[in-house]
Amino acid sequence: MTSLNLQLTLPDDLAREAERRGLLSPQAIEGLLREKLRRENSDRLGDIFDRSASAATPLTAEEINAEIDAVRRERRRTDANRP
Repeated sequence: MTSLNLQLTLPDDLAREAERRGLLSPQAIEGLLREKLRRENSDRLGDIFDRSASAATPLTAEEINAEIDAVRRERRRTDANRP
């Protein structure tokens, strides 16, 4: 596991509300980062399918599977770092 020290500069009202809701705890920040990575991976797959559908030469099944495998590897890598 990697330990990082972060310093955030936030507007006062946002910092107070985030603190009040427990969003500044290490566990909450980890959850926010994991959710963001999941969304980006999902968006990446959507982009792949959109490009394939609109391309003059659509992606082959092998190319699509290679992209899916890459996203799955990334997800396994990030999940493996979970406590």
